[in-house]
Amino acid sequence: MVAAVRVHKVGGPDVLTYEEIDVPAPGPGELRIRQVACGINFIDTYFRQGMYPSPVGLPFVAGNEGAGEVTAVGSGVSDFKVGDRVAYVITLGGYAAERILPAGRAIKVPDGVDLAEAGGMMLKGMTACYLLRRTFKVAKGHTILIHAAAGGVGLILCQWARQLGATVIGTVGSKEKGELAKANGCDHVIYYRDEDFPARVKEITGGALCDVVYDGVGKTTFPASLDCLRPLGLFVSFGSASGQVEAFNINILQTKGSLFATRPTLNHYAATRADYEGLAGELFAVVKSGAVKIPVQHRYALKEARQAHVDLESRATTGSSILVP
Repeated sequence: MVAAVRVHKVGGPDVLTYEEIDVPAPGPGELRIRQVACGINFIDTYFRQGMYPSPVGLPFVAGNEGAGEVTAVGSGVSDFKVGDRVAYVITLGGYAAERILPAGRAIKVPDGVDLAEAGGMMLKGMTACYLLRRTFKVAKGHTILIHAAAGGVGLILCQWARQLGATVIGTVGSKEKGELAKANGCDHVIYYRDEDFPARVKEITGGALCDVVYDGVGKTTFPASLDCLRPLGLFVSFGSASGQVEAFNINILQTKGSLFATRPTLNHYAATRADYEGLAGELFAVVKSGAVKIPVQHRYALKEARQAHVDLESRATTGSSILVP
């Protein structure tokens, strides 16, 4: 029996139950891993609330990301062995001291990458990778807007976009978060609680506006985000921290400059093993180069999962957060 955090009914943070579960031997094509770090992400709250239905029904072990060491290998697995350091993303069952993991979702963590950091960067880092390198290929000369620039994905986006040569504008909710965003590559910070962010974007860019807006906030920043885009610009809604964007008349995209809009997800960008490995490889490479740093800003004991979710949803956290079994 091992410690885990399960959801028996959907709801608020109080439905996260710390308990003991049985972890079987790995079956064909599976690994058993002892976890060093369990990543904490907004998507975990969506499953907990029932916004995203659990693919395994109820109860389920929460969490979609983690890293650890392989302790047992099932039949038919040839790419991994006991002792390998691995990380993963997009598979429920992360909030546990040990777990069974499909070998097809495991990624070997290269030397030079801290295992605890890997456990909290796969989802956020691979999300940043597809947003910057797939959804819109950011390059030198582009001007981009990142909402929640001091958040988990935001800090990675700021560093990586700066490394790519873009001018980075970020919105934040406090002076402390503003300083953190600036320290991580954000050229211009907008305090959205005190400033009209579309007006500030127009001022900062001299009226040229942005090539792309990356919005993981959702309801409270839409449709104002569209007013930050140049004609033919791209609105990327990749999260709903403040609630989901409500249905809107698609003609608004035409009236605001023949804009493009997309609601991507990592599931689709990493659907094949080749794509999954490709995103992970690019992430590890940029981290090992030193261009992007993903330190763990908040650590919680596994039994503190409820508090971790309270802090996350109240926007009290910055950067990467993990549960430590």
